[in-house]
Amino acid sequence: MDKIELLSPAGDLERLKVTLLYGADAVYIGGEKYSLRANADNFTLSQIREGCSFAHKLGKRVHLTLNIVFHNEDMDGVFEYISQVVDAGIDAFIVSDPFIISYIKTKFPKVEVHLSTQNSTSNYKAIQYFEREGVDRVVLARELSKKQIEEIVKKVDTDIEVFIHGAMCTCFSGRCALSNYVTNRDANRGGCAQVCRFVFENPGKKDFTMALKDMNMAEYIKDLIEIGVTSLKVEGRMRSLYYLATVIGTYREIIDSYYTNTLTEEKMNLFQQRLDRVANRETSTHYFMKNADYTDQYYTGRAEKSNQDYLGQVISYDGTLLKFYERNYFEVGDLIEVFTPNGEHISFVLERMYDSEKNPVNVARHPDAVYYLEYAFECDIPEYSMIKIVKRKEILGKI
Repeated sequence: MDKIELLSPAGDLERLKVTLLYGADAVYIGGEKYSLRANADNFTLSQIREGCSFAHKLGKRVHLTLNIVFHNEDMDGVFEYISQVVDAGIDAFIVSDPFIISYIKTKFPKVEVHLSTQNSTSNYKAIQYFEREGVDRVVLARELSKKQIEEIVKKVDTDIEVFIHGAMCTCFSGRCALSNYVTNRDANRGGCAQVCRFVFENPGKKDFTMALKDMNMAEYIKDLIEIGVTSLKVEGRMRSLYYLATVIGTYREIIDSYYTNTLTEEKMNLFQQRLDRVANRETSTHYFMKNADYTDQYYTGRAEKSNQDYLGQVISYDGTLLKFYERNYFEVGDLIEVFTPNGEHISFVLERMYDSEKNPVNVARHPDAVYYLEYAFECDIPEYSMIKIVKRKEILGKI
């Protein structure tokens, strides 16, 4: 059996590199036009070219979103743009518009076309129709159960992609107009204002919200592999480098452990802890095992406070001193962990740290400042390795 694909979001060139280094098999990105994440940094044509070159050298792929709901004015320049990004080296388009699908398959038959989740495809008959139109892969609606996904995979020949982690739409994916009516920003043309996450006053009662908890399918990766799904997709083109490194790195370990028959309960508990700590929203498997209900949603407010676990990003390591950009406060005496794109996780109590001039310091308290920590690692610590807190020294003193 072919190994399942792990597909990561990438909101800019640095995120693309980080997610591929941390184990993604492919990334999906948005250009400066026709993408549903207009507020992300997105990619210029030259950045698309550079990103494709970087990915292809690693034997990995780049998928480009072209998945807005096209209006008449959106058609201006789209043919030239498609030609330009094909020339830049992209491997697949993610599309929802039937005409754009037909155009790409006719003009550029060697480039794959994936039907976007914006099409809300939720039955095998619809997939069979798009197979006849030349679609190479279908990204299923996020509102399907395990049984429904399994039946679809059995009855179609095309590749199937499913979301496994990240934010969920309150309305049926790809069928939301809340943003349009409340803020005059078109969600289906890249301007979603996330109205479903607003907190609404409810006089005399608790404030009302309608936001869904995030998706977390870590526990069911084994099931999805055995069902025969082709690709596992993580949401989050606007998420941080630390979030993407943690989530992609963790799912990489889950998938690899499954194929090597080493996915123990103990390891799974550790993986789930990492995923639980990296995000600030609660999670759920939503529709996969049951009909979604109130337990999968926030109705009366929520608290989304950062835990500030992320301490820094590694710049370099010379065998003794680890140079890094600081992100959150920490001190000598804290128990910290360095984790790398190679899957290494090294925890230790920090004994010595220095400022940018290599003067000894006890505290790192200036975000984006350069610091050095002293430790003799027994493995390579490459660029884009990350540092996070395990336990503060005041807690260690009580153990």
